[in-house]
Amino acid sequence: MSTYWPWWAGAIGLALVTIAYTLATDRSFGVSSAWDRVLHWRSERHLERLEEEFTDDRALAEALAAATAEHFGTGPGAPTSPHSPYEQTQPQDPNGEPTSAESPSVTSLRPVPVVTQAALLVSIFLGGWIAAVTSGRFQFRFDMGPGFRNLVTANPTAMIALLFVGGVLVGFGTRLAGGCSSGHGLSGCGRLSPVSIVATAVFFGTAVVVSFLLWKVI
Repeated sequence: MSTYWPWWAGAIGLALVTIAYTLATDRSFGVSSAWDRVLHWRSERHLERLEEEFTDDRALAEALAAATAEHFGTGPGAPTSPHSPYEQTQPQDPNGEPTSAESPSVTSLRPVPVVTQAALLVSIFLGGWIAAVTSGRFQFRFDMGPGFRNLVTANPTAMIALLFVGGVLVGFGTRLAGGCSSGHGLSGCGRLSPVSIVATAVFFGTAVVVSFLLWKVI
């Protein structure tokens, strides 16, 4: 264990990664959502191309007005063009133009591009590989190490089955909780989100209980 970083250095490193990612992408840091979107990159790229057609709220409103006129016609009884819900409430600047500070743009709510999240996943892999190589601990393994063999099972078939079931449960729990440990524990808790604080307390508390049972009871 002496080759690992001190806890405070790891905390500073995770904080810097989270802050840098948020500043660079204007989005929260999360790994499970990145995996989900990268695995479905075809549909995500299709949605991105569709969204590129409407780069601002005005273009979206004009497209809706055109679609409404085409479907209902332009007669006396036809619905009028859709208006922005902010049209009458937006503050005016001295030049008479509505300010954008009070109303979020449609584009600001879109997820980060798929290529950016793919780069995040590749960077995680490369960072782990570089750390293992530079520390002299890199090696190919086909098991979980002596600790797993001693505490859980040394049978290769049972080990693969347990890892598969565990991965499925982790994925299910991540989607059910709306985020993983990086999304809730780093980004969510950093924003003092109540949901993220509760989620982080639950999965860390569960990890403590399971570790205690494995090491002290079983």
